[in-house]
Amino acid sequence: MASEYTPEVIKTLKHKVFTSARDGMAISIFAMLWNVEREIVKEVLEHHSDEDGQKTTPLIIAARNGEEKVVAVLLTNFLVDIEQTGVVKFDGFVIEGATSLWCAAGAGHFGVVKLLIDHGADVNHPTLTNSTPLRAACFDGRLDIVKYLIEHNADPKISNKYNNTCLMISSYKGHKDVVRYLLEKGANPDCSAHCGATALHFSSECGHLDIVHELVRFGASRLKNDHNMTPLTVAAECGKSEVVEYLISLPECKREEKIDALELLGASYANDKENYDINKAFLYLREAMHVRYSNPQSTIEKPQCDPIPAYDNHAECKTLVALDAIRQDFGALHMESLAIRERILGADNPEVPHPVIFRGAVFADSARFDRCIALWLHAMRLRQRNNRTISKDLLRFAQVFSQMVHIGVILDFKNVEEVFHHAVIELHRDSERIAKGEDEKEALVEIYQSNIHTCLYLLVIAQKVPKSKDTDELHKMVYKFLQNKPVLKNDYSPLHMAVDSATLVDDFHVNDVVNFPNNNLTRLLIECGADPNGLDCHRNTPLHLIVKYSNPISDFETLHQILMNLIKNGAHLDICNSERKTPIDLASSGVAVVILRTNSRLSLKCIAAKSIQRQDIKYEGVVPLVLEEFIKLH
Repeated sequence: MASEYTPEVIKTLKHKVFTSARDGMAISIFAMLWNVEREIVKEVLEHHSDEDGQKTTPLIIAARNGEEKVVAVLLTNFLVDIEQTGVVKFDGFVIEGATSLWCAAGAGHFGVVKLLIDHGADVNHPTLTNSTPLRAACFDGRLDIVKYLIEHNADPKISNKYNNTCLMISSYKGHKDVVRYLLEKGANPDCSAHCGATALHFSSECGHLDIVHELVRFGASRLKNDHNMTPLTVAAECGKSEVVEYLISLPECKREEKIDALELLGASYANDKENYDINKAFLYLREAMHVRYSNPQSTIEKPQCDPIPAYDNHAECKTLVALDAIRQDFGALHMESLAIRERILGADNPEVPHPVIFRGAVFADSARFDRCIALWLHAMRLRQRNNRTISKDLLRFAQVFSQMVHIGVILDFKNVEEVFHHAVIELHRDSERIAKGEDEKEALVEIYQSNIHTCLYLLVIAQKVPKSKDTDELHKMVYKFLQNKPVLKNDYSPLHMAVDSATLVDDFHVNDVVNFPNNNLTRLLIECGADPNGLDCHRNTPLHLIVKYSNPISDFETLHQILMNLIKNGAHLDICNSERKTPIDLASSGVAVVILRTNSRLSLKCIAAKSIQRQDIKYEGVVPLVLEEFIKLH
């Protein structure tokens, strides 16, 4: 029989069995595999098919889709490996290392779960992130499956790679019945994730009051997470008023905690994009002030804090009279609230910058660019000081700077200079993160490349700022940038990007003032030390790229200026790329060819190097290293 199954026939069989498993065609699978030799059946059933971002076997896809009859046929008749794993998608998440039981539990297919366990499936088999089938069922809120798994020895104490427990994920998702069951089964409400958060933190963050009640009833402590936030603080920061009011009503809540929670709750309503309510903001701030002075023999004064320039140097109100005086002054209330948030949460808290950015965006929308920039700079400084990624902040600045230039608003060069300074620091940190980060390396590389693009946008913008060309600061900026040796995955240097019309430009305001190829940027990069003979992964120099520019007639000036800038600064016209083509060979227009030939100055050194390559003369180890590199270019 085996001889009948050629590789092509087996390939077709794999596809047919997979699609039949996916679509619930149990009888078809039985008919296709019953008379096939065991080794071929094993190969077919262990094959992983790629579809819609998933990589699954017939058993896994059947379990994922709830095809109970298919699962039964495979387990009963063909000795399929019940612990085989694949890659599946759930709620937008990509899960690697998922078993058929994990998939059935996560998708809520109770019948398939029972069938798999009856056939000996490991109830605690984890995914690559250490998520168990029980955790998958808790995420989905399937109490019936949760109970069945625990009754069959699933361990609720197993946490994922973030030390996030089944109780935590149930609390976060709002599955009250599952939370209660886990607590009744002895789940520890005070277990903390790597970030220090407990189940009470997660339920408070999401405003699940009924679950907060359950956790408190089972003795959950009000612990602090790694950012020094209690569940009460988390609820207040997230604007979950019902949870806040419940937690501050508990007898163990101290007066100082109550004041901070009410102030933080009010401050959050004043600058929350999703839950903005300035009236609620004022009422909670006023209630907090009332609590401060509710006992004349024991008033709690506000601490003295230095005003923050980004918040318009606003000093927090210290009395009810002062607070009432700004009730109709929404701008003052906004700044009051930002100052309160930073005081209570601390400047190192990662939640502080979000409303600052939101308020800055509101200012930008009303063309108050000075206030927008002040707030965004403050948020960016806080993030970078705390080693948080600022990629989005940098692009945000490029966008607003472009908008200002485009509509003719005067842009202060020092603001561009500071943003670029932070960008260069970020590029250096990107490199360090990439070197250390194995799990998220691809995502880190994408962020790094995005930041290189943003740096180029900022440099183009900087050259459009009045008087920027008369200062050495611009050249210092570029020099520090190039010292980091920024390069894309295809080995494109900033100079390659500057001359390539295919270089991406952000389409939110930036493309109004930034375009490629860009002669001014090309000249600036060369002046600051960019190598005109740098090679990308295909051994193309910047000259190889610019000669392919598709608008040589309508934009002759750009083509001519860039070519001349490159040639005058030492770009070699005879360097061959990986296809052994020179820039002249690649020129897409007669205009480029004429410019190149007119300015061609082949040196004896170049002729000698090309002859060595053409004659295949061995030179490595014979000539000095500097000459070796020169010969390789040709």
